[in-house]
Amino acid sequence: MTHNSTKHGPKIALFEPDIPQNTAAIIRTCSCLGAKLEIIEPCGFLLSDKRFKRVVMDYMDEKEIKFYQSSDEFFDSKKNQRVILMTTKASLSYTEFKFDKNDTILFGRESAGVPDKVHKIVKDRLKIPMKNKMRSLNIASSVAIILAESLKQTKLI
Repeated sequence: MTHNSTKHGPKIALFEPDIPQNTAAIIRTCSCLGAKLEIIEPCGFLLSDKRFKRVVMDYMDEKEIKFYQSSDEFFDSKKNQRVILMTTKASLSYTEFKFDKNDTILFGRESAGVPDKVHKIVKDRLKIPMKNKMRSLNIASSVAIILAESLKQTKLI
């Protein structure tokens, strides 16, 4: 199924990503589904990393990726926008949430999530429900699930 990318739509934000293959897979997902990607630095790898390049292939369009030098810069730019944090620590499931087409959906670092200060800043926190005793999904899988739900709810696909 194809759809027209619009100027407005959900944005996926990655907080200090540290696994190049995951970030590359997320770039491909965002590219294929027409979502902007925002990366809060520092990254735990270089964009020239061969593991990154192997997965991202020719899907990386740097015009579709916005880099922030810090979380302070990121949150300053989002003062009048809704940021939703995806976290295993949330009590509300993404299936019970009403997404808006201009949301920024924030995913934490693979190795550590986001710091407490980010949890305190973000009002909306959601989780993907999992079977008992399961810790977490791969971040690239999580992004695909949430982005697809957001696009479905906002009728952008």
